[in-house]
Amino acid sequence: MIYKQRLRKIEKSTNYSIKLKWDKKYTLYPPKLCNGTHLVVKSLVLHFIEATIVTGCGRLENVFISRMHLYPLGSNMPFNFCRLQFSMRPCFAMTINKSQGQTLSVTCIHLGEPCFSHGQLYVACSHVGSKNALFVYTSQGSTCNVVYSEVL
Repeated sequence: MIYKQRLRKIEKSTNYSIKLKWDKKYTLYPPKLCNGTHLVVKSLVLHFIEATIVTGCGRLENVFISRMHLYPLGSNMPFNFCRLQFSMRPCFAMTINKSQGQTLSVTCIHLGEPCFSHGQLYVACSHVGSKNALFVYTSQGSTCNVVYSEVL
């Protein structure tokens, strides 16, 4: 009887579908390639995605990303579930530390809290080519660039 109730909940749940767009940036998540690798999708196929690496040492290299089979642990069901997924997400935002080494055409910086480490605000602001393409939001209206004179 318990299994019937669980199966009814599963039947009512909606199917998940991934909606990827060509020529948009995506971030790859472990265990594939490297955590935080940025990709541009070139081709979508049922069992894999063809993409081009746009950051890091493998820049401009084409890669194929296959679906991962995930099996939940600790299920009390008399059968196994299998979920298929790709280990990537749309790349809309990144941390200041992950942005090092990047050149961005437009940068929007959201500082919910002030920067806390040496030169962090400088790093965030220095990745854009023009001051007209830099947008900074702070909850207090202003912020400070933390600089430790001992480090200099």
